[in-house]
Amino acid sequence: MKVALVNHGCAKNLVDSELMLGLLSEKGHEITLDDKDADIVIVNTCSFIHDAEKESVQSILQMVNDGKKVIVTGCLPQKHKAELKKAIPEISAMLGTSDFSEIVEIVEKIADTKTDEYIEKISEKPEYIYPEEIERQQITMGASSYIKIADGCNYHCGYCIIPQLRGAYHSRTIENIIEEAKNLVKKGVTEIDLIAQDTTSYGVDIYGKPSLAKLLEELNKIDGLGWIRIMYAYPSQMNDELIEAIAKLDKVVKYIDLPLQHSDSEILKAMRRPDFDYEVLIKKLRDKIPNVAIRTAFIVGYPGETDEQFEHLYKFVEKMRFDRMGVFEYSREKNTTSYDMQDQVPKKIKHQRFKKLMALQQKISYENNQAKIGREIPCIVEGFTDDGVVIMRSYADAPEIDGLVYANSENPVVPGDIEQVLIEKADEYDLFGKIV
Repeated sequence: MKVALVNHGCAKNLVDSELMLGLLSEKGHEITLDDKDADIVIVNTCSFIHDAEKESVQSILQMVNDGKKVIVTGCLPQKHKAELKKAIPEISAMLGTSDFSEIVEIVEKIADTKTDEYIEKISEKPEYIYPEEIERQQITMGASSYIKIADGCNYHCGYCIIPQLRGAYHSRTIENIIEEAKNLVKKGVTEIDLIAQDTTSYGVDIYGKPSLAKLLEELNKIDGLGWIRIMYAYPSQMNDELIEAIAKLDKVVKYIDLPLQHSDSEILKAMRRPDFDYEVLIKKLRDKIPNVAIRTAFIVGYPGETDEQFEHLYKFVEKMRFDRMGVFEYSREKNTTSYDMQDQVPKKIKHQRFKKLMALQQKISYENNQAKIGREIPCIVEGFTDDGVVIMRSYADAPEIDGLVYANSENPVVPGDIEQVLIEKADEYDLFGKIV
């Protein structure tokens, strides 16, 4: 029987999907990326916010309607196992976030047409330990690849259910990460993107102290690796040692993904987030790391957020002029401390604040990009348009979430090449130029 996989959610989920496919491939199961061609479909789900859940459920229903045997994995069954099975009884099996190593056994049981028995393996208390012996079967293979350096989370932010779905923080060893990075480079990967629920806590559990700077130093020594990018950094963990490592190591791109979530002190406390002057941190990063690009994310409409507190955030964004920014309307999730808070902000007001903040960022992004015209910027080749224009990403653009650079080239280039691009034009999110 052929097995297909549909992945939802973040890059961390994508790595789990690739690990499951690696397990199945190792045992000789036939994998297809076309769910129409498969008998069994694994739907790896996201449950971070309500919209993500809805998207995952739609996929499950689609596969059931197409007559597939459906295995649901990831955050949704971990969070809603009883409700999910009741709502969609046709589901053949469900696996929790830390149980995906059981995927082979479950596929083999389901492939046995003599039984229609429902199978469920969901640990009550998830404990995510990275399965080091498995080689990922990569769904997306290009210039860049993600490496999950840890999973789980020891923080308990007021809006977030991830610690309940993923368990406590578990780092992988430096040796295992280096080995995986070297293997990816051998396969032609030029850029490594480091991911975890929080990359800056890397090593605390196994080395007794934050060790991301040390990991970066070791990755920086790998021959053939072009870029190393840090995602999901936690503001209070941006210590001097890490800042210095980012500044001095030549392969570490000067890009920091630093979700701040808000700027107002009272809201930060209510969110259970670090409450200190983020302006000081941003200034320090810009002073110590020349040309650093900072991506951040904010939540608008958190319970109790007043017009004045939103205005504080608006002025903060106006002043800081972030290179990249995402905005989320607060999503009320059960089993979080914010779920039962008083003063829930009406949906209409949340959306108005979202639109206002995004309009401001669009203007800032346009002005920032216009300032790049005439400059030469290092960019990585991603692919080509139908008419031969080179599709690239600058060092300031993370894969799949940030903008692109479209460049003309007189000489042939291949995906993964890192070239200097002279910027000739710009819009709000993308740059246009020529390879020099």
